[in-house]
Amino acid sequence: MSDRTTGNTSALAQPLRLPSGGRIAACVGLFLLGAVVGVAGALAQPAWFPGGLLLALAAEAGLCLGGALALRSRAGAASAAGGWVIVVLLLTASRPEGDFLFAAGAGSYLFLLGGIAVAVMCATLAPGRQPQGDPVRLGK
Repeated sequence: MSDRTTGNTSALAQPLRLPSGGRIAACVGLFLLGAVVGVAGALAQPAWFPGGLLLALAAEAGLCLGGALALRSRAGAASAAGGWVIVVLLLTASRPEGDFLFAAGAGSYLFLLGGIAVAVMCATLAPGRQPQGDPVRLGK
């Protein structure tokens, strides 16, 4: 029997639905937490150079993976990573008075590039939502 006669349709064939209000609120909260972790990491990494850098990157990785596990989708990791990236990139701009937060040094570049790499890795490698049902290959 085909799927048309039984009424079973693939999850990919279902129409898109808007996420629930709680899920949207969780994504916004993870975005704001990512921004806070970005600011804290930007301040901590130059203070204790090797340890502060590792602590800042570990905090970002923990937030991104924790967000993915909490929401059971990659959207949690992407929300936290988005907040981190936007805030850190805004902090790299110097002010008209000549003040800046990131000095031109190896630590700052490792924080910027390493943080972006951690954000991309966490957002792409985080466990995604799995279909319900038997743990066998779909379509077999």
